[in-house]
Amino acid sequence: MAERVTVTEACVYEDMDEAIYHADPVPGGSLSSTGARALLPPGTPAKYHYERGRTVHKKAFDYGSAAHKLILGTGPEIAVIEADNWTTKDAKNQRDAAYSDGAVPLLAHEYENVLAMATMIRRHPIAGPLFNRPGQAELSMFWVDPDTGVWCRGRLDWLPDRNEGQRLIAAEYKTCRSAALPDIAKAVHDFGYHQQAAHYLTGMRATGLDENPAFVHIFQEKTPPFLVNVVEIDAYNLNIGAAKNKRALQIYRECTDTGTWPGYGDLVTSISMPAWAENREAEEYL
Repeated sequence: MAERVTVTEACVYEDMDEAIYHADPVPGGSLSSTGARALLPPGTPAKYHYERGRTVHKKAFDYGSAAHKLILGTGPEIAVIEADNWTTKDAKNQRDAAYSDGAVPLLAHEYENVLAMATMIRRHPIAGPLFNRPGQAELSMFWVDPDTGVWCRGRLDWLPDRNEGQRLIAAEYKTCRSAALPDIAKAVHDFGYHQQAAHYLTGMRATGLDENPAFVHIFQEKTPPFLVNVVEIDAYNLNIGAAKNKRALQIYRECTDTGTWPGYGDLVTSISMPAWAENREAEEYL
């Protein structure tokens, strides 16, 4: 069982257990990047409040978790299941046993793919040097937002040791279907990666890690040839992310103070169809 930890001042933990971090060791609670994104549309404070502290396993995350283990050296152990698929009773039993033990079950061919992904990362001209040099994985940060007094937390995937005269660069590793730039740009919007980057950069500054850090996302495709793309979100979009985070902090402060976590709203709202559908039907029927 992980040792109990209580966070009462801004700090950085290099070896905090993942379960402790996600259980939130700040008395009264803190806001993570995931939480900040969940508070804003299309999410709601009510959904955020309901889901806070709940852990729901999704099979789709297993590939990413296994890749993190091989590339970063942290996370749950990988249990390789010698089977072609999950359809047999024996394979399902081994899979369920692995989950019960806190491991990530992968079929043998899936494990071979993850090994190939790790090899490709190590050979990449940009990602390779970041991950190959000494550094700290899963570094946990805790700080207080000065404007709202809300506690915040963040967990960096990878923070390589800084070489003499170089800027400190934190890296977030993501597995994906496509690492093409248009698809990454869409993912930044869909999953709020600009908010995540802004949140983590704020945390790095607030905890004294660096006054002017950089933050990159490393995207890798989950199918051969496991291509890699390293991106840095531009300043304008980081400012948008920071503005959204500010709004989320205000909502969190208000909801915490009042004990009220609203849903979609208490008034009847007038809406229209999407513009494309409205225009097409208006031309045909009006």
